[in-house]
Amino acid sequence: MAHAFSVTRPVLIAVLLLPLLAACGSSPTRAPSGTAHPTEESSPLPLSTPGPFGVGIRRNVEFHDPSRDSRRVAITIWYPAGEHLGSSAAIATPDAVADPTGAPYPLVLSSSRSGFTFAPHLASYGFVVVGINGIDTYIPWDRNLLDQPLDILFALDRVAEEPIAGLEGIIDTEHVGTMGYSFDGYNALALSGARVDPEFYLTECARTPLRDHWITLGYCNVAGAWDEFAAYAGEALTVSGDGLWQPMTDDRIRAVMPMAADGVALFGERGLAAADRAMLLIAGTEDHFVEYTEEAVHIFEHVGSHDKTLVSFVGQDHYMVGDPVMRARMGHFAVAFFGHQLQGREDLAYYYSEDFVSMQQGLAWGPYTGR
Repeated sequence: MAHAFSVTRPVLIAVLLLPLLAACGSSPTRAPSGTAHPTEESSPLPLSTPGPFGVGIRRNVEFHDPSRDSRRVAITIWYPAGEHLGSSAAIATPDAVADPTGAPYPLVLSSSRSGFTFAPHLASYGFVVVGINGIDTYIPWDRNLLDQPLDILFALDRVAEEPIAGLEGIIDTEHVGTMGYSFDGYNALALSGARVDPEFYLTECARTPLRDHWITLGYCNVAGAWDEFAAYAGEALTVSGDGLWQPMTDDRIRAVMPMAADGVALFGERGLAAADRAMLLIAGTEDHFVEYTEEAVHIFEHVGSHDKTLVSFVGQDHYMVGDPVMRARMGHFAVAFFGHQLQGREDLAYYYSEDFVSMQQGLAWGPYTGR
């Protein structure tokens, strides 16, 4: 069995945190080194401006999961609330009265960190977004690989079974999507139906000369304590007849949107082939942190989803989420994808199609080959 590998934890955590801190307005105004700045070629996309709804926000709704030692799972909720007032951004109003006009609204799940970046925009187009508070980036890999997707699934159950006061009848928990960026992109991928492949993971992590990138980032950290990791997961996940773990997902989840996501090490080709939800992948072609070819392209080429799309942001790196123009473009694709998959709006399918993407400067439909 492979040994656990050490990394310089504070340095790598800082690297992973920068994009989302920038997106949430918590970092300095100067863009991190390597971030592509807005250019004339990065024109606004049709669904990148706010939609017709105003936005409400409900913070810190708290639950406890009895199946995991009463683990605390607190959520933030964004939802449609009245008419949008025409500002250049969707601004969330605390505890605003929900707008029942188009209810129930499809549900999109993420971390709150991704939620504060994308949720107000989605809510302005008629979605409810539930973000899990407190889950955050982690390097090296650890039990968060399990806890974070399970937190999201638990939140889905609670919201479905215990309507939030003032939001009764507002949330459609039968048409659900997941989205996330970076560490949270892994969560979206994990909820796609993909399955952990222990044989692949342990074998590849033992091939240290060929997996320097995985080892440097701490992807192989749990390999040296795999028995403990599997015991923590429990037999409900780990026992199967084909050597793969059971999927961490729910039948109500119909569409997933992983952005700058990793996970190849844990799922392998067999585990990715088990993914069966509609999937929109977003990735920067110059992302050398979460490797574009090794992760995004590999995931796209091997996921079993019959409905899958990769939109490549040409020349962008892992920090592109810190650029407001790139963020607005991601917001466009989130509205188009979830609008098509969860709201049933066939007209929105065009806005993430090959025909549409191929006309946009700085974007490529599918794996980018440099042409």
